[in-house]
Amino acid sequence: MADQHTPRSLIVSLYGAHGRDPGGEPLPVAELIRLLAVLGVDAPSVRSSVSRLKRRGLLVPRRTADGAAGYALSEEARQLLDDGDRRIYPDARGAAEPGWVLAVFSVPEAERHKRHLLRSRLGRLGFGTAAPGVWIAPAALYEETRHTLRRLQLDPYVDLFRGEHLGFTATAEAVGRWWDLGAIAKLYEEFLDRHEPVLRAWSGPESHSDEDAYRAHLLALDSWRRLPYADPGLPGDLLPAGWPGGRAARVFADLHARLREPAARFTGRPAGRR
Repeated sequence: MADQHTPRSLIVSLYGAHGRDPGGEPLPVAELIRLLAVLGVDAPSVRSSVSRLKRRGLLVPRRTADGAAGYALSEEARQLLDDGDRRIYPDARGAAEPGWVLAVFSVPEAERHKRHLLRSRLGRLGFGTAAPGVWIAPAALYEETRHTLRRLQLDPYVDLFRGEHLGFTATAEAVGRWWDLGAIAKLYEEFLDRHEPVLRAWSGPESHSDEDAYRAHLLALDSWRRLPYADPGLPGDLLPAGWPGGRAARVFADLHARLREPAARFTGRPAGRR
């Protein structure tokens, strides 16, 4: 996780936390540069990353009310962030759904580049591989999967199913084949190594500035938001004893609760999810 805080990733985290004005008010370019400078990102890197996000259709150029140049989220980006909220913030998740969603796809050889894109995207959504050409995830990911495949125009190649695992291998043992649980646990442990000391510091009597809160909050969010995709909400009874995911989730939730309001004061923008 050491190299994860790229300028582009930090910009996405910034918009997720402070850039979703209900009226679509854009973040001025000058504010983007100021807010990213606090995190050690220089102005050329901000402009370059914004350009890439614009080319991907996630940011759209728009003038602020006073005429300054800025960028707002596209509708596609808003959908991505809304889907992400349901993973990142426990209070945004719906009720747990039993069973699994299966994705089975077939791509003509002439379009094999789409086969790679499908595999890559399903992996990024948190799907594991049950068998060659058969991908599996908790049933709660169905809606987000549907949104994503339609957005990427990959839905004509995929059939989605809901189902139960009926054997013959015990489900907990099968889950250990479908996902690399050791690698996922390591990601949680790295998050804890980095951010548990931050939580301890903010739990003590020492005073901190709003700028400190903004920096700590955005770095924690940028670290955390990947983990619910690596671990797509696997049921606790199917995970190894001592699984670090719950502890990591509590650390993030506590940091978010403590830091979101002072971070919003520093940005001058509405705070993100409670």
